Amino acid sequence: MDKITVFIHTEMRSTESETKVARAVSNIFGDVKPIINQDLKTKVLKVELNGRESLFRFRDLLKLDCIRDATRKALLKRISGKKIRFFLNKQVAFANHISLSEEVSESPLGPILVEINYEKPESLVNWLAPKKVKSGE
Repeated sequence: MDKITVFIHTEMRSTESETKVARAVSNIFGDVKPIINQDLKTKVLKVELNGRESLFRFRDLLKLDCIRDATRKALLKRISGKKIRFFLNKQVAFANHISLSEEVSESPLGPILVEINYEKPESLVNWLAPKKVKSGE
C-alpha cells in the first residue's frame, strides 16, 4: 500500500492566537496535534499527518463547498514529482471552508502551506476531487 504523508506549515503573526490558528487547521484536516516552534522572530505551527483518512475532512469540504472542479484543476497544476503543494487561506479555514490561495496570500495573516507526498499524486487528486461527469456522457 502506498503511503500518504501530509505536511502542514503556517507562520503565525504576533497578533494571532495559537488556539485559533490550530483550529483553522483542524477545521480543514480534522483533529490534529500541532507543534508550535518559535525562534526570535517567528512562530510556526507544524502538523504531520499520515494516511488517506487524514484527508477525509478536506475531501468532504471540497464537496460541501461545491469547489471540487476548481480545486481539481488547481491541484493538478501544483503537482511536482510525487508532491502536491498548495496554499490555503487561513481566515477562510477558520470559518470551516476551503479557499486556495497563492504563496503571497490575499490574507494579511499569511497562508497555510499544505504539502502532500504520495506515489501517485494524480490518482490522489482524482480521489479528492473527482471529475464531474456531464449529463449525457
